[in-house]
Amino acid sequence: MSRKIKEKIGLAVVNLFFIVLCFGVLIPVLYAFSVSLNADNSLLSSDFSFLPKKMTLNNYKAVFFEEPILLWFKNSMVMAVVALGISLGTGIPAAYAFSRRDFPGKKAILKMLILLYAFPSLLSMTALYKLLSPLGLINTKIGLIIVYTGTMAVFALWNMKGYFDTIPKEIEEAAMIDGATTTQLVSRIVLPLAKPTIAVTAMMILIYVWNEYIFAINFMTGSDTYTLAAGLYSLQATEMSGSWPVFAAASIVVSIPILIVFFALQKNMTTGLTSGGVKA
Repeated sequence: MSRKIKEKIGLAVVNLFFIVLCFGVLIPVLYAFSVSLNADNSLLSSDFSFLPKKMTLNNYKAVFFEEPILLWFKNSMVMAVVALGISLGTGIPAAYAFSRRDFPGKKAILKMLILLYAFPSLLSMTALYKLLSPLGLINTKIGLIIVYTGTMAVFALWNMKGYFDTIPKEIEEAAMIDGATTTQLVSRIVLPLAKPTIAVTAMMILIYVWNEYIFAINFMTGSDTYTLAAGLYSLQATEMSGSWPVFAAASIVVSIPILIVFFALQKNMTTGLTSGGVKA
């Protein structure tokens, strides 16, 4: 058997493995979609089937017209956009400064930031509640945005710093020789080169804010202030009063915006722009 044939067989096996893996990962999603179309309020039954015997779209109708999901969507969108903007707006300049500048205490600050980021959020909940409560920031969007931004700004800093470290300094030195200012250097050279990592960082921040519910259900006490994650939790807070089909339908609906953003950013997330930037 020739080497070329062996490589084709190996590639086919790898592709088949990942296809099976993808289908395995999609099983919970397909099951949730099946439950969302089920006319019976049941999650598991003896005659399990991915295609329910009694199909209906009333569960999706209930999501949009009987539950305040549009209000929850608005709350999540506001928090996601603001937290994303502040996290990237502070994290990117800080990451570039930590990557390219030397100053006293640089390593100590980085170690302290990674230690704070690694600290379990559940353990800090009581402290955050006591800090925000006297300021009147409990049950407000601003309070939750502060919590999200404080967490993800550190993530953005570390993630972007790692990428800035890989950008050859020769590119910046060549631009400075050509007369580029610091602002032009960052806006026209560094940031365009960092677009893939910025896209990945933005996507991770968006997913975190969109899906986070521990702080949301504890810091938000009214249904009109719920985020989507907290609202979904309230739909199925108890197995006795909750509706599994409506809960599954809501879960499918709230996942769609994230999928749209992911596919929109997919090109930047999978493309490296630094290759060929420096001549050999």
